[in-house]
Amino acid sequence: MASTLRTIPRLALRAPPTAKLSALRLPAATTSSARVLARAYSSQQRQYQLPRTRKAGNGGIIGVLAAGALAGWYFYSKQQDETPAWKKVNYQSVYKDIADMLEDEDYDDGSYGPVFVRLAWHASGTYDKKTRTGGSSGGTIRHAPEAEHGANAGLEVARRRLEPLKQKYRNISYGDLYTLAGVVGIQELGGPTIQWRPGRSDLQAEACTPDGRLPDAAQGADHVRDIFYRMGFDDREIAALVGAHALGRCHSNRSGYEGPWNASPTAFTNFFYTELLENTWVTKKWDGPKQFVDKPTGAFMMLPADMAFKTDPRFRTYIELYARDQDTFFNDFSAAFAKLLELGVKFPDDAPTYRFKPLD
Repeated sequence: MASTLRTIPRLALRAPPTAKLSALRLPAATTSSARVLARAYSSQQRQYQLPRTRKAGNGGIIGVLAAGALAGWYFYSKQQDETPAWKKVNYQSVYKDIADMLEDEDYDDGSYGPVFVRLAWHASGTYDKKTRTGGSSGGTIRHAPEAEHGANAGLEVARRRLEPLKQKYRNISYGDLYTLAGVVGIQELGGPTIQWRPGRSDLQAEACTPDGRLPDAAQGADHVRDIFYRMGFDDREIAALVGAHALGRCHSNRSGYEGPWNASPTAFTNFFYTELLENTWVTKKWDGPKQFVDKPTGAFMMLPADMAFKTDPRFRTYIELYARDQDTFFNDFSAAFAKLLELGVKFPDDAPTYRFKPLD
């Protein structure tokens, strides 16, 4: 009897929790033995059941928390994906990075600022108000055939210089990058503050504008007006914009012309106007296209289209104004250049306007 009773609990303990009492093949026992077996089995069943109940409860809580975290991640990710690319860019950082790459003693007169201004100008100056095509939105100046138009010769230098920033700030469009580079070039070389907005989108080569939309330096006042009136500018705005020729120089291996407009090609001033009016200009004797040089030194130059601003009476009124009043020139240029950069651009309704401060 004692042996039987010792055997029964051991069998019950080894039995799985789900085993039925009737499934155990036990030796015959008395009614008292059965009661002992029942108590042992009941105790063992509770021992298995209680921990399992607690595990199920913890698993439920963990499952709910995990599901909540997953749902939160999903909605956050979806919100991030729906954020327009232009909103993901820190434009103050882009401005600083462009400004930091301006100076280079091995390039031209020591600064990429003038060629950045030219890039922004030519990317924007293709706008046609009648057809509402062209302009900086699309950044099509990076594509052939537009990149290969004669007026754009040499601008691959500026695009190549800026390309690392496009790779660093992948959400910025080329149109925004090129126009912002022009703003940096003006401001960091001493010019006025230019207001600027982001939100341009990139387009492919199919959107390139036809050749002939930019000014031809060999032409006169009528041609200049035709080009700028097509964009929507008046005579005062045209005269203000040409003041950007205070910056940079021409290159015979790009435009065919050669030389700077004045003695400080890396400073934004009203010197274009003072030189044009106060210096004596003669036709340059050389094998290149017709251009003018200053008679005293031959070191500076003017294009035929530049000379039209001196000889045309309506243009000359503004040239004289800007020559004697640099502040007025800066104010007028700032407004006209900001207008130029925005021609044809359909900005998002919530696109902010930036007025960047030049770096110290």
